[in-house]
Amino acid sequence: MLSFLQFFCSSSWAGNTKPAEFAGQFYPEGKKELSVLLSSYEDSVISPALKGDILAIIVPHAGYGYSGKTAASAYNLIRAKPYKTVVIIGPSHHKLFRGFSVYASGAFFTPLGKLDVDESFAGKLIAQSDLAVFNADAFNQEHSVEVELPFLQSALKDFKIVPVVYSDVTFDDCKEFASLLNRVIGLRQDVLIVVSTDMYHGYSLKEAEDIDGLTLAALKRMDAEALYYGLRDGTFQMCGGFGAVTGLILAKQAGYNNFELLSNTNSAQATGNYKDGNWLVGYAAGVFYRKEDRLMLNDSEKKRLLEIARSSIESFLKTSKPPDVKADQPNLLRSGGAFVTLHEDGMLRGCIGNIVTDTALYITVRDMAIASATNDPRFRRLKPEELKKVKIEISALSPLEKVNSADNIELGKHGVLVKKGFRSGVFLPQVALETGWSKEEFLTNLCVEKAGLAPDAWKDKDTDIYIFSAQVFSE
Repeated sequence: MLSFLQFFCSSSWAGNTKPAEFAGQFYPEGKKELSVLLSSYEDSVISPALKGDILAIIVPHAGYGYSGKTAASAYNLIRAKPYKTVVIIGPSHHKLFRGFSVYASGAFFTPLGKLDVDESFAGKLIAQSDLAVFNADAFNQEHSVEVELPFLQSALKDFKIVPVVYSDVTFDDCKEFASLLNRVIGLRQDVLIVVSTDMYHGYSLKEAEDIDGLTLAALKRMDAEALYYGLRDGTFQMCGGFGAVTGLILAKQAGYNNFELLSNTNSAQATGNYKDGNWLVGYAAGVFYRKEDRLMLNDSEKKRLLEIARSSIESFLKTSKPPDVKADQPNLLRSGGAFVTLHEDGMLRGCIGNIVTDTALYITVRDMAIASATNDPRFRRLKPEELKKVKIEISALSPLEKVNSADNIELGKHGVLVKKGFRSGVFLPQVALETGWSKEEFLTNLCVEKAGLAPDAWKDKDTDIYIFSAQVFSE
């Protein structure tokens, strides 16, 4: 049996540097010509503005003359974003093997230059699951990953790649690899998943439109199981469909519960030849994203809220009356929940908040600041002379969103409220980061410590779970 190193070096390229095998076939081989073509796509394709964070994109991998504009509709949305690791998941068109082959180290070349493999990320995938292996031969003469690289080089800067190809995988394999990716990504916000796939393959334009429509409907519904088994029985068609299933499962696990279709075209539209009987391939581009649910305050607005919090505490400690405070910034006049946290010498000194309110945000901050200083039952009332030792932190909250499963919770991103009957409890998003708890530990402690419920009450169908995000800032 070949050793790991021997198997790695048995591929057709030298060492661990993979040259561009499809330049001059799927895309131009000249750097200038390729750059000009990609710039023309960027300028000519108009993509919708999405208010939210993008975790994954679905893009075609045909020749650029056929599907380049379709792909550009997705790449335009991630242009200049601060992604540092890009995982490209494509099908193996020629090699049969079980699992997901993760390119472990080295670099890929295109006419636009070298792209280094994120060896740390790839190594974690391989180390944590037998399903993730390194099979260098799976990348030999495989275009599904390579054709995405020039688009990425045109759209992003200072990033590394994790190339992944797969052959025959079960639905459980897709779930396992999605969970693996989710674990390795953790709380990082700078990882992008690229799912490389074409759609319908056949000879009928009508059939292409019908089948692609059904396939994309499953994606829009975020129904991974229906998509997988529809691909298995031929109801749907995607040559990279199992990668799409994996990306969909990952998106749902990470709380990216929206799919936006950006473009759906085919080779007949690209060539202008609509005659049935000619070979035809469908193309689609879309994104898995999380809608923006945070109240984004600028520095001036943060500063004003901190001023209001401190002056309100100071005034109340002297007069026992809430002061008449003013604010004129639009974001501060919006209704919104907030927590105000007080620290003294690095130790908690008070923390009270209001999650659901119709009160303007700046008034909520005033009232919660006073309550934290004078009415937190865990601490004695703050004295006027102690205020100068206190550091104030504010968490401005998004509206509550009810979720059906703890799978929708992203630790460090979401605060969580659990409610069963008349009992409820809440943890702010930063609790997970401060404690290092796992999701199960986070929810168990929330139920016991905050809500007075059984440790596993969060698993009960009668327990409501709500998530929210917070913009946290301090003096």
